[in-house]
Amino acid sequence: MQASRIGRWSRRAALALLLLVLLAALGVWLFLRASLAQLDGTRRVDGLDGAVSIARDALGVPQISGASRNDVAYATGFVHAQERYFQMDLLRRLAAGELAELFGERAVEADKIHRLHRFRARAEAALAALPAEDKLLLWRYVDGVNAGLQGLAARPFEYALTGAAPRPWAMADSLLVIWAMYFDLQGAQEGRELARGWLAQNSDAAQRDFLTPRGSQWDVPLDAAAVSPELESAAVPARAPAWWGKPLPAPAPGAVGGARLAQAAAPTLAAVDLVDAVGSNNWALAGSRTRDGGAIVAADMHLGIQLPNIWYRAALRFPDAQGQARRVVGVTLPGTPVVVVGSNGHVAWGYTNSYADHLDLIALETDPARPGQLRTRRGWETPRTLRETILVKGAAALTFEVRETSLGPLREALGHTYAIQWSAHAPQAASLNARRMELVDTLQQALALAPTLGIPAQNFVAGDAQGNIGWTIAGPLPRRAGDAERASFPLALDDPAGVWTGWLTPAEYPRVVNPAGGQVYTANSRQLAGAGAALLGDGGYDLGARTRQVRDDLAALGPRADAAGVYAVGLDDRALFIAAWRERAVAALDAGAVAGRPQRAEALRLLNSSWSGRASVDSVGYRIAHDYLFELYEIVFESANVELARLGPKATMWQASRRWPALLARLLDERPAGWLPPAYTSWQQLQLAALDRVIVRLGRDGRPLAEASWGERNRASSAHPFSSLLPPALRWLAVPPDMLAGDSNMPRVAGPAFGQSERLTVAPGREEQGLFAMPGGQSGHPLSPYFLAGHADWVAGGALPLLPGAAVHTLSLTR
Repeated sequence: MQASRIGRWSRRAALALLLLVLLAALGVWLFLRASLAQLDGTRRVDGLDGAVSIARDALGVPQISGASRNDVAYATGFVHAQERYFQMDLLRRLAAGELAELFGERAVEADKIHRLHRFRARAEAALAALPAEDKLLLWRYVDGVNAGLQGLAARPFEYALTGAAPRPWAMADSLLVIWAMYFDLQGAQEGRELARGWLAQNSDAAQRDFLTPRGSQWDVPLDAAAVSPELESAAVPARAPAWWGKPLPAPAPGAVGGARLAQAAAPTLAAVDLVDAVGSNNWALAGSRTRDGGAIVAADMHLGIQLPNIWYRAALRFPDAQGQARRVVGVTLPGTPVVVVGSNGHVAWGYTNSYADHLDLIALETDPARPGQLRTRRGWETPRTLRETILVKGAAALTFEVRETSLGPLREALGHTYAIQWSAHAPQAASLNARRMELVDTLQQALALAPTLGIPAQNFVAGDAQGNIGWTIAGPLPRRAGDAERASFPLALDDPAGVWTGWLTPAEYPRVVNPAGGQVYTANSRQLAGAGAALLGDGGYDLGARTRQVRDDLAALGPRADAAGVYAVGLDDRALFIAAWRERAVAALDAGAVAGRPQRAEALRLLNSSWSGRASVDSVGYRIAHDYLFELYEIVFESANVELARLGPKATMWQASRRWPALLARLLDERPAGWLPPAYTSWQQLQLAALDRVIVRLGRDGRPLAEASWGERNRASSAHPFSSLLPPALRWLAVPPDMLAGDSNMPRVAGPAFGQSERLTVAPGREEQGLFAMPGGQSGHPLSPYFLAGHADWVAGGALPLLPGAAVHTLSLTR
């Protein structure tokens, strides 16, 4: 009887517990549902010039139509806030150095680095200087953002996880979103200059010139068939620097970690090389090369990929000042009211990061007789000291001092006090001038406008409906007293290369217009080899293999290309760059190297039998050849990277010269004795050591080497920042772990969490033929049907229409 009673009570307790769990789950579900965007209905809004329609298609892409551009800005802010407010909040906080207020002490160091530049104060100053019409547009956008946030029945779910309340949006916050992109696109240049400064201190001039070539055989600049010989690597000096290939000392007995990385475990960079990949492709074909006689423009911007995706698709319809109807379609950046990349019906445009030299480290002099003063170009100057306070979740606020001079904020490194002279500090660095791209009618108007844009300096490629195409730089460029090509190392105060005398005018910017071949293209490598190169400098140009492959793909399209053919260029995953490294690996695995070594023999077999000539998901040969290259990097640069890590996380030999693969290729092919790392008796032994490390790492989980395909390594891992806070069974804030074709040195750039953040191809005036894909959906809300809408098409290399489809939901805003 007692046991029966206990059993009944146990069952009742279990049922009660289950009911509580279900009620809690229902409560969570209802809370999440309450923060979904409003898709249908009517809202009354004060201050509108007329009715506004927000019509979403089956993928959640809105067409926003209004009686004025300001009304459309309001509606854009409304949908941005309802779908992406937390993303917007992170961007403004990243730029301002305010992440610790949400994430606590783990974000303090990042905040301190960003506070050095005081971008919130700069944003307030830039806001005050905006033209009245831009202030009005921004004011209406901000009104829409805050109305959208307040219109949610519950705060965005991320704030429940952080325990914070969302802070209202301010006009200066939209400018901070632009400055967040400066950190993303130019933030590595300081680390690069420090790495090069260390290199200069630890190498002689001949060694430095060899290690940091200004070009390579891969380069295909727009103004020449190839770079001139003097830009390629100098002759190999007789001897390498003392640090070259020097192994790290073995850890002391009992040290944490056991055996050194070099003996067994996976090297750091070989596992994460794509995190540091440079990005973006854009290209245009002239009307002489297209089926319809108009230009075709394509752009795929390579960025870190998270959920939600950085871009928000939209089509905007409004009348211009003359009452003519305008339609602009493309991608917007939540937090700002303009279309970033797209087409206005007359002109289409796209960007890639320019990697021109936008940041200098200027060594300032000290004098014991003048304590507290530094010599700048204004003479002896007492740095201004400013106190910055960082609010820290769960801890006391942190106050620290920032010092700055007329040349910029100060930092100590390499035994010097450096002023950071960065174009991001310019008054015109962030603005809304990009809105005027919506109204240009010709290529010439677009090329004249591009230099005035308040964005990180980008390669700007555009084409118009008449078939004209061209390239220039968009964004601010400093006017230097000396050659910008010399400014990629820390500079003495009086070096003319570091003397900025103002800013280039649009007429001074280099341009390429309607070249004879009917195509322009950029992919982050050296754009110019002629006179214009001295205006740009080298802020970390890519190797050029990707650019060369894009150029050749475009040429192969012939004279009657269409949008589908132009779009397909961005999906080219042929392994033209890695093929040479595969050949070197095969040559190293000769009969003597594989005799009695079954694992090496298996690697050789797979390099031959499982090689498709592409970065395909099923290729084991591609993975072995790829990882072999990066193991070589680790072997020769390991000790240098340990030293450079003391200067900051972005100071690496990779940053010092992105042309390091061309450098290693020369050494392996020429085999100079003076550059053979001391731990090895021959260059073949070094290559075999790299291959052995690949074999050990790929087999460390006990799986056969034949199962270590490229797709197994290159699995999609992009996720919402809070995905890791959920138990594995509930991590629906991440994409499926799809195998991804593609790699870095080819048009189809693809890594686990880095790659093509969008693919867009359009002929201005023929937007209905435009094609598009992106890795995430429109909404940042996991319960929204638009959270991952379109993701599968992006993975498969498919294309969706650029224009929104038929309306499925319509929200009306009325006066």
